[in-house]
Amino acid sequence: MTAFTPSDDPLVIAGKRYQSRLLTGTGKFRDLDETARATTAAGAQIVTVAIRRTNIGQNPDEPNLLDVLPPDRYTILPNTAGCYTAEDAVRTCRLARELLDGHNLTKLEVLGDPKTLFPDVVQTLKAAEQLVADGFEVMVYTSDDPILARRLEEIGCVAVMPLAAPIGSGLGIQNKYNLLEIIENAKVPVLVDAGVGTASDAAIAMELGCDGVLMNTAIAGAKDPVRMARAMKLAVEAGRDAFLAGRIPRKRYASASSPVDGLIG
Repeated sequence: MTAFTPSDDPLVIAGKRYQSRLLTGTGKFRDLDETARATTAAGAQIVTVAIRRTNIGQNPDEPNLLDVLPPDRYTILPNTAGCYTAEDAVRTCRLARELLDGHNLTKLEVLGDPKTLFPDVVQTLKAAEQLVADGFEVMVYTSDDPILARRLEEIGCVAVMPLAAPIGSGLGIQNKYNLLEIIENAKVPVLVDAGVGTASDAAIAMELGCDGVLMNTAIAGAKDPVRMARAMKLAVEAGRDAFLAGRIPRKRYASASSPVDGLIG
């Protein structure tokens, strides 16, 4: 019997195959060295970068994230964190594409409220339409509204990324049923983005059938970010295996591991 490996079950985004289903952020770490060590421990192949907050070459006199996370080893996923209008988000994506030599894969997020960091769905739809028309491959942060998720897919987004709970809250998945509705109807990858607090949250997301999980605060804000990154890696892998294996039905009564039927005597 051939052993199962992650390469047998790749995550495919915009036609590219990835063995890791854990995507990680690059903000909130103590320094670039910790960023690099945590990213390695997580086994991440896609790393998201807030263009408005992180130097990837636009400030030549400052430390450059790409020196520790080189694009030949990682898929750099620029994001529009901190944008509150479609216009700002589109402008930020175009800047990122210029800095990354024509790189079209981007994570779109347009915020509607600085306290909760919930997405502005109207501005998100507007920005998604413009970016797709402009040739971007858009992975989009959104609410857990199944109708909105379907609309974003219809626009042409290559992945839909509903929140599990508010960004940085660590509350875990608050509405499994909305996530399930999105997962069961989507024809593009669905990745939980925001709200994960610990490894069990990541495992639950994967057990539900999510294609992946993106997180930053849950790792960077941990007492030991590198160890937490490793825990998240294992949780995502375990959750995916459990989903593929198929759990037993839930019952309100016992079912003996060793049946009593046919016992001698």
